[in-house]
Amino acid sequence: MKTVLVLAPHPDDAEIALGGTAAALVREGWRVVFCDLTDGEPTPVGSPERRRAEAARAAEILGTERIMLDLPNRYLLDGVEARKQVAAVIRSVRPEWLFVPYWEDAHPDHVQAAALCEAARFYAKLTRTDIPGEPHYPRRVVHFFSTHYRMVRRPSFVFDVSETFEQKMESLRAYQSQFGPERGNQRVLEAVAAAAAYYGSLIGVAYGEPFVLREELGVRRLEALV
Repeated sequence: MKTVLVLAPHPDDAEIALGGTAAALVREGWRVVFCDLTDGEPTPVGSPERRRAEAARAAEILGTERIMLDLPNRYLLDGVEARKQVAAVIRSVRPEWLFVPYWEDAHPDHVQAAALCEAARFYAKLTRTDIPGEPHYPRRVVHFFSTHYRMVRRPSFVFDVSETFEQKMESLRAYQSQFGPERGNQRVLEAVAAAAAYYGSLIGVAYGEPFVLREELGVRRLEALV
């Protein structure tokens, strides 16, 4: 079974960025694991317990596994101890593909998470270390978009999520503390849908999710392209 590990700063970031892709991979028989670096709290109407329950429900909807670390929300920093904690997750899950945040963002947690996760990928392969587990180096690292900047970046590729788009939106609606009437943030879901429609239009499908790689992506079969 091929495995994907998604490292996200907060619960709901993974669903916003790649909920449709995750659901599509699960349908194809992949193992998909979400790892939230923080619990995302405090927020105006949330709580740690409520956020964990919402995250668990969202993962159930998408068919993914979920891990939640205890790094500090709002004060997330790239550092040796945090790198080792994330590297231990990488060694445990042992993914072929690693998905991490895009490195430009208005939210400091997202910027730090990008650096932290890329460094943790390197740490995960180290020998003669006190990091738990056997060395492992994911063969590919992919950056996803869940940004607080209003920006459009040219993606390396766009994943067709037309068949799993409604599943993605259902997973986001599980986060009532973030996108429900109490918070008054329903417009976020409208923005997510508009972005998915835009990226889908770039590849001639209904909905798409964009990704960026620092390295080149190789192709063996043209028929695999949309």
